[in-house]
Amino acid sequence: FHGDEVIYHSFDIAEDDPYGYYAQEFLNGLTPNGLPPHALKLKLNCPVILLRNIDPANGLCNGTRLVVRGFERNTIDAEIVIGQHAGRRVFLPRIPLCPSENDMFPFKFKRKQFPIRLSFAMTINKAQGQTIPIVGVYLPNPVFSHGQLYVALSRATAKRNIKILIQKEKPKEKLLTSMKNIVYKEVLT
Repeated sequence: FHGDEVIYHSFDIAEDDPYGYYAQEFLNGLTPNGLPPHALKLKLNCPVILLRNIDPANGLCNGTRLVVRGFERNTIDAEIVIGQHAGRRVFLPRIPLCPSENDMFPFKFKRKQFPIRLSFAMTINKAQGQTIPIVGVYLPNPVFSHGQLYVALSRATAKRNIKILIQKEKPKEKLLTSMKNIVYKEVLT
């Protein structure tokens, strides 16, 4: 992307740490799943994905894809690119974010940052429920759960807008042209 890079740094704290055992540099180096990075590096027109539900009624839900249109000190000007709110301009604030309970930290960690991250690709699960004009599916291994291939392929608006890359497992194997869609027949009865 052309233009200058803008870097937004987070404000990280370890709660219940009166003696300062956890240095700021250590906290800044943490990037648990579902949290934006400490140094969020963006440029104009770069694609991002929202990491939290902010305002579902106005299209700001976890998984919403946006394009950055401008930078302010405490907000990011963005445009929703997919869905019924496509084209709507929104201002994203910094909000306090905590990692999920699954991340086993020996302390409570809080990061105040914009709830977005760069998004040039997304997982099949994150794409569920979205309509995407052009879909590329990368399958280095067989799909691993019931209906997942269907979800990936049904995101596109037309069959001609889907491209699939299936990797061979070993270099000497013949070219693969098909993939199994895992179906558990017990679920359907």
